[in-house]
Amino acid sequence: MPDIIQARVLKGFRDYLPEAEIERKALLEILERKFRSFGFVPIDTPSLEYAEILLGKGGGETDKQVYRFRDHGDRDVALRFDLTVPFARFMAEHVDELYLPFRRYHMAKVWRGENTQRGRYREFMQCDFDIVGTDAASSDADIILLIDSALAALDIGSFTIRINHRGLFNRFLATIGASDKGPEVLRAVDKLDKVGTLEVERILRAEIGDEAAIKVLDYITPENGFASTLAKLERLSGGKNPDSDRLRAIWEEVCASSAANDETLESAGQKQEEKSSILVELPAKPGKLVLDPSITRGLDYYTGVVFETRLDEMTEIGSVCGGGRYNELASLYTTRKLPGVGAAIGLDRLLAALEVLGKTKGRAGYTEVLVLAIEESFGPRYQALASATRKAGLSCEVYPEKKKLGQQFAYAERKGIPLAYILGGSEAEKGIIVLKDLRNRESLEASSASAIAALAKERLGK
Repeated sequence: MPDIIQARVLKGFRDYLPEAEIERKALLEILERKFRSFGFVPIDTPSLEYAEILLGKGGGETDKQVYRFRDHGDRDVALRFDLTVPFARFMAEHVDELYLPFRRYHMAKVWRGENTQRGRYREFMQCDFDIVGTDAASSDADIILLIDSALAALDIGSFTIRINHRGLFNRFLATIGASDKGPEVLRAVDKLDKVGTLEVERILRAEIGDEAAIKVLDYITPENGFASTLAKLERLSGGKNPDSDRLRAIWEEVCASSAANDETLESAGQKQEEKSSILVELPAKPGKLVLDPSITRGLDYYTGVVFETRLDEMTEIGSVCGGGRYNELASLYTTRKLPGVGAAIGLDRLLAALEVLGKTKGRAGYTEVLVLAIEESFGPRYQALASATRKAGLSCEVYPEKKKLGQQFAYAERKGIPLAYILGGSEAEKGIIVLKDLRNRESLEASSASAIAALAKERLGK
């Protein structure tokens, strides 16, 4: 007999048991409905790409995390590390088959060989949504509003969407003579929440000198409110400019949307002016939008507005949704101008946070009715019962073999099945089928498959 192979999974990878996968699928279904409600359509791309498609598009640290190898045809290939870079390649190949602006969503696994910790894995699910083919402030605002609407629908508690502008940061770096160190400064600032101010200051001093480092730390410190913070960033970056105008336009559109949540569109403008500059409450509370100049995002392809979202009850787990504008990414694959903006919800990190916070729903399995196996010879009748129940719109399964009723009831309880049909010899003689509500042990009777299915629907409130 051959040696038994030890059952195990790679570090940073996980199996999902039914309860966890049901929870994840439920969240995905909610997100998909929200994406569609904003006019987004689904696409899919291969998990494996030519390495040259992916490398150099995310930044030095991300490139080190890419799973790269030679395939059987000796091609240099890599697993996608996000869904945005493959999407840029997708747009370059298929733009003539599509319409612009193009709104897509894509929910799939990606892979990064990074250090594992709570909420951070090497294989994880991302839920992306993007608008490509326009550089309008309205599309930036749309992404922010969809982030808010989607996360609010997941019932995850209060959260904060923090935004900034890469272009405005670059203008500031030019005023202090640090443009040539832009990528290094952005990556250092991006680590602020992970390593703290003192460590970021140390890195900045080493990269750009003491005086410039102090100026950067001052720049990334927000004022008391969106408007006052924006005024400070404008002043430090050389005065009013298109990038600060873009942030202001986004803020005004989000304010107008929030005001219109409870008011008519005619009065939305007035309500916007009355809003506190401390923060902007988004339409689907409890989300809120703040301007945070320390948000830079680690990926190199962002060119404009960037955003990150954190759960207010668990900020230490990091961003559960991030993104921004990437106007030049598609130019790596085509001469066609395809400006884009988008965001990605990290579903696995979000689920990890919800588990810690006790906010997972403990959702039951999919089966609503179990046909118990009482008589071995009644197999055809049981299948007919199950078929009639499915036709009525309920999920139903047949227990596959005759066992003690206690074992079958235990199976139903373990799986979270609320109802069971009982059809044995005595019920057949009486011409009835018994519906047993396993939640309260009540029993009902009907004389046909269609009648018992109707009773089951009524019992489940359907």
